[in-house]
Formats: sequence, C-alpha cells, structure tokens
Amino acid sequence: MFTKDQTVFVLVDVQGKLARIVHDSKALIENLRKLISCLRILDVPIIWLEQYPEGLGPTVEEVAEQLDGLAPIPKMTFSACKTEAFMNALLATKRQKVLIAGIETHICVYQTAADLKETNYDVQVVEDAVSSRTLANKQLGLKKMKALGILGTSVEMAIYELVESADEKAFKQILKIIK
Repeated sequence: MFTKDQTVFVLVDVQGKLARIVHDSKALIENLRKLISCLRILDVPIIWLEQYPEGLGPTVEEVAEQLDGLAPIPKMTFSACKTEAFMNALLATKRQKVLIAGIETHICVYQTAADLKETNYDVQVVEDAVSSRTLANKQLGLKKMKALGILGTSVEMAIYELVESADEKAFKQILKIIK
C-alpha cells in the first residue's frame, strides 16, 4: 500500500506542443490536474521534471498552475535518474514509494520508472495520467513497465489509497476534485 507519508510523485515532461498532441491529451491534462490538486492537499511531495525546456517549451499551463511554489527540474536525459538534480531531490524526500505520471509513456516515463525500480524504489505508474503520441506506444510502455514489476494504478485508485479513510480530514475537499 502507498501512504501519503511514504509516497513521492514524479511528474514527467508534460510540456509544450507535445503535451497537446499526445493520445487523448485533454483527458491526460485533466487527470493530471486532479491528481496534483489532491496530492497538494495531502502534502505529498512532488518532483516536477521538464525535458529540454528550451526546445520543448514549458509545462502546459493547466498543469503548471497546480504546481505553484514549486520549480521544475530541467533534464536532458530520458531517464530522470541520470540527472543529478532529480536524484538529489528524490533522496531529500526520504521516501521509497514513487507514483509516476506524464509523457511520453514509452520513453521518459518508462526509462525513469525502470531505473527507479532497479534502484529499489517501489514504483506505480498512474495509467490514466500518462500518454504518448500514439496509443500503441503508450500501451507498449505500460506493458514493459508491468514486465519489470511496476504496477499500474489510476488517479482515483491512487488518491483513495493515499487518503485511506472517509474520516481523513481532507476527504471532502478531495472528493469535490475527484468527482
């Protein structure tokens, strides 16, 4: 089980024109908006990544506005684990459970998740909050992650798992976002 005090969220490269052309872009952006809103309420740390922002552009506005007060970590490597600033930020959280989402599923999300798993992190990919330019590549990325033992989850499943109980003080606030 993932709990709010053991989990960190890694947001991968939801940037520029690419974010607007991936498969089911509108659903992806809306699901990320909901997920991040709920994670902020639950005080789950968020590590925000941008791939080559000078070329791909900034994180799309609908997602970036949920990240007020945070700064993206720029990277050139496809796996964020090969970027020192990311690894330093991850280690600073002192958390071993990683929720990961973003784009593209079969490239940066996959390579980051695979490297995290290899370095003994417990990783879950938020399947309704990842995408690729094609559905086939999204599915292939998810399939390869599953083969490595990286479980899938959804925005609702992950949030309810972190909340744990309807008695949680933030539950009513979160319910308004999820529904």
